Amino acid sequence: QFCLLLSLKDDDSGDHDQDNSSPKDGEKEKNDEEEKDSNTTKRKAAVPGAGEHPLQYNYSFWYSRRTPGRPASTQSYEQNIKQIGSFASVEQFWRFYSHMIRPGDLTGHSDFHLFKEGIKPMWEDDANKSGGKWIIRLRKGLASRCWENLILAMLGEQFMVGEEICGAVVSVRFQEDIISIWNKTASDQATTARIRDTLRRVLNLPPNTIMEYKTHTDSIKKIIHKFIHLLYGR
Repeated sequence: QFCLLLSLKDDDSGDHDQDNSSPKDGEKEKNDEEEKDSNTTKRKAAVPGAGEHPLQYNYSFWYSRRTPGRPASTQSYEQNIKQIGSFASVEQFWRFYSHMIRPGDLTGHSDFHLFKEGIKPMWEDDANKSGGKWIIRLRKGLASRCWENLILAMLGEQFMVGEEICGAVVSVRFQEDIISIWNKTASDQATTARIRDTLRRVLNLPPNTIMEYKTHTDSIKKIIHKFIHLLYGR
């Protein structure tokens, strides 16, 4: 039942070893990446099957995993993230979801992403670059329930903010888990406030739960600062 995600995990081992490859290997990797990009471009949009219940938007599941302690770059992140598949109906969603490992059963630095079809779960994507995300840090044991409630609310259009929602992420870490929901326009305070309030309701969060809103621009600045510190020690 879980072979889909297990096979993705097995692919992770070689994603970070580019520095040790020979020119020939590097050329092969480049060709593989070009072929992968070409296949992604040619991927047909999901369509509801006969008699199925269509969703308002098509969505894609993604999965990523990285080795803790290794600095992440945009290039390594993009190479490490795997698209699981896309769906356009309630029935297609459940066919994917029922065969996926629950976040609470994942190990290491692992992430599930659910984004509208055509939007990559990356800050640099055109749909995301002017946006931000609400972040909630969870104690261990809550990720699976909160993730399911969040994505069902998102697919059911419970946030009521038009086309503002881009996607959601659950991040499994060693001491805590993190869920976030991404929107297009960080400067729209009315929209971000509505998303926050809906998030509290659908996740049934206690009033004292800390919720942080972070713009993707700030996240990028933080990464740049971290790299400068690593390179120059300041």
